[in-house]
Order: sequence, then structure tokens, then C-alpha cells
Amino acid sequence: MRTRTFVGMGAAGIAASLALAGCSNGKAATGGTAGAAAPKSGQITIAYLQKQGDQQYFIDEANGAKAEAAKLGNVKIVTVNLGTDSNQAISAMSTEVGQQVDGIAIVVPDQKIGPQVIDSAGAIPLVASDDPISNGSGQPAPFVGFDSVQMGTSVGTEAGKLFKQYGWSAADTKILAAYQQDLSDCQQREQGEEAGFAAAAGASPQIVKIGTDNSVVDAQNKTGAAITANPGVKHWVVWGCNDESETGAVTALQNSGVAPANIDGVGLGAYLTCKDWVAKKDSGNKAALFIDGRAVGATAVDVLVGKIRDGKALPAKSIAKTTMVDATNFVQAGVQCS
Repeated sequence: MRTRTFVGMGAAGIAASLALAGCSNGKAATGGTAGAAAPKSGQITIAYLQKQGDQQYFIDEANGAKAEAAKLGNVKIVTVNLGTDSNQAISAMSTEVGQQVDGIAIVVPDQKIGPQVIDSAGAIPLVASDDPISNGSGQPAPFVGFDSVQMGTSVGTEAGKLFKQYGWSAADTKILAAYQQDLSDCQQREQGEEAGFAAAAGASPQIVKIGTDNSVVDAQNKTGAAITANPGVKHWVVWGCNDESETGAVTALQNSGVAPANIDGVGLGAYLTCKDWVAKKDSGNKAALFIDGRAVGATAVDVLVGKIRDGKALPAKSIAKTTMVDATNFVQAGVQCS
């Protein structure tokens, strides 16, 4: 769905809380987005195209973009929900280019369309949000988001610490890993999760990998089949590519009769895992890595406006910090439950 939003006052100071750093080499990425246009005064229009724009993380991201636009002033944000449709993404790019927007941030439904997206943008400044994309020559577009390996390592490390704390053994434990298996970010997070867990737990339970579309419903359905195929497991460690995958898997386990005490679930996002903590429910969702979509959205707008208004080079990478939270500290960390 397509919405056009004019931003007014509000949300001052979000950029100060971003905790984002440019890439270490300090170079600007081109990736087909090098714009030679002179700096622009007056109103700036930025299109933010998002896959699965109805998921809470991406809602937060859009809100962060709007808040930063309000802070910077005279910036108009256009949000477009692409769902999971790559064709819609290409069509939306054509529409926004035709509307002569000044900048574009995009979360692609499929990284394979990166060359088409970058070519379509032409001289319009573009950043890849959350999922990296490259042009036909393999040159990456400027990126705003998270370090996927680092994120996964943090999740796996926490899961491993809890596994050890609970005194579980590899013999009666299995790991349930739910993620979109053809997405490079998810692949990297899974690699980090496995490495972090092994280092922290000092054990290697069997890993049951479940391919999902990164939605709660799909993770829940696929986990149901995995439970049937793996009878007699006493303890389950659960992680995923996002909060949707992890909470969907934990819900399926609990619905099948696995007690929360026998589930070591560590989410990635915290915006869904926190629901049980707010309700003070006994839950298999023991912890989560807090990733703030608002910070990513704000930074995407900030770097684009810097390019459009001031002629600043787009950083090759702007990487957000993350925080591990649980039921005792998620409120203080700033998690907003959906």
C-alpha cells in the first residue's frame, strides 16, 4: 500500500540516541547512486520503500524516519509497503522516480532485485535499509542497518549462557533455528548464532533448521511439523532471524505442551518477545536482542538529507548498536511492545 505523509513538529532528539557509526574506511559507496546534482534548498521528498511494512519493526522504522524528518525540517516522507512482492518493489521504484523524489531508502523483498533497484534510481541518492543490495557489478549501495553476524553472535551467546545456567545437556536438548534461508542477512545471523552458542555453552546440541518467510504464522506452522518430526526432546533452545520467527516457534512449542521452563528462547528485535514480559506470563521467551527500527529509519533520512541538502557523501555503512534485554530491563532499554 502507498501512503504519502507530510511531517510536522515532534520527536526531537531521536538522532542523538541512534548510536550509529559510519563504516571504518570512511569512504562513500557509489553502487549506482552517485548523484552529481547540486545541493537542494527548500522542501525535500524522500521515499521509504519497505518490505513487510506492516511488521512492527518496519512500522517503528517508518516512524523513526518521520521523526527525524520533523527534526530536520521541511522534509516530506513517502512510505510504501511492498509486502513480499519484488514486482511491486520495481513498480514502486518506477513510480517514485517518476514523481521525481529527492532520495530513496528501500528494504527490498528480495536482494536479487538489487541491480534493477539501483539502475532505476539513476542519479537519485539511494540507501539500502536493513538488507544490503548491490548493482550488476557487485558494488554495494550505501547501507543503513545492523551487523547481522554480530547480531546473531549476541543472540547465540545469550542462548548458550542460559543453556549452561540451566544445567541442560546436549543429549536431551535440540536447537530450533527458524529463519528465511535464502536471505543473506538471515544466513549471517544464523552463522553468528551457531558460533556464539557453541562458544558460550561449550556444547553442541543438534540443530533443527526451519525455513520460514520470517513471519509469526509461518514460523508457528513450520515449527509444528518440526515438533512432530522430533519426538521426545526434553529441552529446546530457540532462535531465529527476527522476533517473528523466534516467537512463532516458541508459541508452537508451548501450544504442543512443552513447558516454558524447558524452552530457552532468545528473540531478535524484542518488540514481540516483550509481550509476555509485559503480561508477566511464564514464557519460553527468555531474552531478546533489542534492535531499534526507529534508529535505522532516522539515520536513513539523516544521511539522505545530508547528501541532498548539504552535498555530503553517503557513508558506505551506518551500523546500529544493539542491546540484550530480558523481563527485568526491557523497559529501561526503551523497548516499545507492539
